[in-house]
Amino acid sequence: MKDEIVIATRGSKLALWQAEYIKSEIENHHKNIKCRLEIIKTMGDKILDVPLAKIGGKGLFVKEIETALLEKRADLAVHSMKDVPMELPSGLELTPCPVAEKPNDAFLSIRYNSIAELPVGAKVGTSSLRRKLQLLELRPDLEVADLRGNVQTRMQKLVDGVYDGIILAYAGLLRLEVTENIKEIIDIDKMLPASCQGILGIEIRSDDEEMKEILSFIGNKESTIRAECERAFLRKLQGGCQVPIGCHSVLKDNEIHVKGLIYNLDGSKKIEKEVVHNINEPVLAGEKLADMILADGGDIILKEIYS
Repeated sequence: MKDEIVIATRGSKLALWQAEYIKSEIENHHKNIKCRLEIIKTMGDKILDVPLAKIGGKGLFVKEIETALLEKRADLAVHSMKDVPMELPSGLELTPCPVAEKPNDAFLSIRYNSIAELPVGAKVGTSSLRRKLQLLELRPDLEVADLRGNVQTRMQKLVDGVYDGIILAYAGLLRLEVTENIKEIIDIDKMLPASCQGILGIEIRSDDEEMKEILSFIGNKESTIRAECERAFLRKLQGGCQVPIGCHSVLKDNEIHVKGLIYNLDGSKKIEKEVVHNINEPVLAGEKLADMILADGGDIILKEIYS
């Protein structure tokens, strides 16, 4: 068995937290293995002044890392699953997922205690078109502006008064223990998360049987089923960062309950559906939900966006 494992990761504090978490899990479970982090700067880390939708979307955060895996400069990579493109390069695959963190979005502010308390015309920052359109559905009187950068950069802009409030994934704030300015954990019924928000993705080479054995202890059944369902939904819709799509699933008894939505780019049209399906067929559940949305006009929205 390997005595050293190289983990490829981005260099942001959140990415490093995620990689360190997997490192500690492996080292605690396998006392004879040491892990080393290989920090890789991705294109998404280099371009910080342009909305993601305009420069290529999710793949910008993983391409260089996946190259390191394929060239055997790293043994595994740790990602936020919501950043992992639907189609992986030939020769790579995802392992079962660790325990997920809470999927909600969070509202942060210095001066205001909730979204409802914001005054008319207040400026709210977010990097996500999905969040922007759902926020404007709740509060069409707000100004919503683009907000890029890592968690610390975004928080500093809030502290500096550039924004009256910002919206970030609650999971990342919990992991980094940056919770002092969280004023509202947004209910999922008000703001549907991104597919797989709060779930970690571990990527390895498909032919690396030893790594599969080493990581076999880490998979969590609920997280993995949810990830398979929500990724299947997004894959069927061919949704990238330029498409405002939300998705969230919950396991109850022997069923998976999954809700999804899609907006057109100006938010004037929304299609939202929910499916209840057998827990043993999460991919089918996600695809069934996507088919319902496509049949109700989602196909027209996607054609308009990609044209």
